[in-house]
Amino acid sequence: MPSAARAGMITIGPDLEVRRLGYGAMRLTGEGVWGPADDEANALDVLRRAVDLGVTFIDTANSYGPEVNETYIREALSPYPAELVIATKGGFMRSGPSKWEPNGNPEYLREQCEGSIKRLGVDAIQLYQLHVPDPNVPYAESVGALADLKREGKIQHVGISNVDSLQLEIASEIVDVVSVQNRFSIADRSSLEVLLACERHEIAFIPWFPLVSGHVKDDGVLASIAAAHDATVFQIAIAWLLARSPVIVPIPGTSSLAHLEENVAAAAIRLNETEMRELEALS
Repeated sequence: MPSAARAGMITIGPDLEVRRLGYGAMRLTGEGVWGPADDEANALDVLRRAVDLGVTFIDTANSYGPEVNETYIREALSPYPAELVIATKGGFMRSGPSKWEPNGNPEYLREQCEGSIKRLGVDAIQLYQLHVPDPNVPYAESVGALADLKREGKIQHVGISNVDSLQLEIASEIVDVVSVQNRFSIADRSSLEVLLACERHEIAFIPWFPLVSGHVKDDGVLASIAAAHDATVFQIAIAWLLARSPVIVPIPGTSSLAHLEENVAAAAIRLNETEMRELEALS
């Protein structure tokens, strides 16, 4: 049986020890990340199966649904296993399918965080992430709101998302940032500078949209490596992330039980030095 344990462990911040292959729950909603899933029973089954497969890190957000995703997590997994870490996010307003509007107003972030606490059924959020910078609110004010919530005990650890290196510096001067969640994959290395900063400061880097390998400009290298491992190109995309940096925590998401098992099986793939060089050369 596939097991996320094959990916090894990472400690996020001082005390959140998780397996390095997590699960991103965003796809367990309706089309456009709006409303309930078409098959709610399946959504709950996927969450339970992820934990059965050894996943100990699940990523969600208030905006997924909105609110639907967090509700599913509580229904499927509460009471939560002691080793399970649930990370959620705040900072987007939703008005309809595929519509996302940043809102980094401190009062709004507090409201979202407190709502997430209730929906997840916890006393405090283990890892709360500022989902996106709001161009209409000074970034320091938004991060400061999370720092306040941490001091009040409503957040255990603070993460940030969709940031550049300067925003990471600003946030780190205000609060102990334990994670950064940016888009990153074989096909999209635009956050490489941020990843390197995370390596220097031992901050967990959580790549979203990790399975964009279908968009890579490839002359057959990816398919050839996949064939050599009797794997799919998507499994190789996950294996590359795990091998690329010890601070990376991939969170591939799916609403399919079969694809979930396929993704977790990628934890067992070991790419050799030649394969890593060939994949590194892709763009």
